[in-house]
Amino acid sequence: MTQQRRYFDNAATSFPKPPAVHLAMLRYARTIGASAGRGAYREALAAEDIIRQTRRGLAELLNIPDPENVIMTFNCTDGLSLAIKGLLTEPASHVITTRMDHNSVLRPLGALREQLDIEISYLAADGQGLTDPEDLRRSIGPRTRLIVVVHGSNVCGSLQDIAAMGAIAREHQIPFVVDAAQTVGHLPLDMQELPVDVLAFPGHKALLGPLGTGALYIRSGMETRIRPLKEGGTGSRSEIPLQPEMMPDRFESGSHNLIGIAGLLAGLTYLRRRGLAAIRARETELINIFLEQTADVAGLTVYGPRRPAERVGVFSVSIAGYEPAELAAILEDRFGLLTRPGLHCAPFAHETLGTLGRGGTVRFSFGCFLSEDDVVFAAEALRQIAAGRAAP
Repeated sequence: MTQQRRYFDNAATSFPKPPAVHLAMLRYARTIGASAGRGAYREALAAEDIIRQTRRGLAELLNIPDPENVIMTFNCTDGLSLAIKGLLTEPASHVITTRMDHNSVLRPLGALREQLDIEISYLAADGQGLTDPEDLRRSIGPRTRLIVVVHGSNVCGSLQDIAAMGAIAREHQIPFVVDAAQTVGHLPLDMQELPVDVLAFPGHKALLGPLGTGALYIRSGMETRIRPLKEGGTGSRSEIPLQPEMMPDRFESGSHNLIGIAGLLAGLTYLRRRGLAAIRARETELINIFLEQTADVAGLTVYGPRRPAERVGVFSVSIAGYEPAELAAILEDRFGLLTRPGLHCAPFAHETLGTLGRGGTVRFSFGCFLSEDDVVFAAEALRQIAAGRAAP
């Protein structure tokens, strides 16, 4: 009998996708094929409509007043680079981030330290991966020009208090950028309630779209403070040699990934049908099951918060005596569990958790198609390995 393969790498990219995602991409490829804004014929107008509907769908999902403030990007990294490099243009500026942040934040900041001599403060986190918002307040100085924070950790699932952090940023009139790679599509977010200036997120994770899709929400009025990273054709204002100022054209040069956006639109439609509140409630149930089933396993460490309200369904684990790559290989070979070993592009997070020196952890990350049986099975596999009952 062929072993069932259970996918636990949704923090990297979600799988499987709803069948409607594949069908939407196939329909675009077979019957539309055109680039938006590059023609007045029916297929070009249909391509424009796909983008328009996707912007509108993302705006509705996040309670964004104006869909034109949603910029289509190629992934979350693309959006974060635009936000960080577009806002930090002054030499010797000071920026604040956290030690739980991903290389999509750390590396653009590292490049700007080389190029503009910026100063970077990394807010510490506790053993569960949580940062105290008051540490942010204490770190703000006269040269602070940007605060950028990951919402949900891609290593241990910890949720930072972006409402409190954003309120502090507003008090000091400092732009607040949030990396929502692990939270958009997992739990409801209201951009009219949250004090967030810029929100970056991918389309290929919890939004159930394909790779090469993502978006950047820019609060109205912030767009003039962000310098575009690229200029070029937009299909608008072709008579002028400068980038158009209006949104979203100010930040969208070149032809869009229409086949990907068509799939993203179908993923959004699926999510809205299920409802984010219901998705979050289901994920919370699975989080509780995993925490309960692994709580008493000798030799097994599960990192991150124990309270579901403080986390998303991303778990780093380690078992005494096993290297991360070795453990991941056993999980796949013996149990058909697909996980990710290593440092997960977040070295400071692993340093915080005490796992950097041992090569990181093995990560289980939940998606909306996992069942209770899948989670119980994964916990039992860890139990057997920790007890030495899963040797090759």
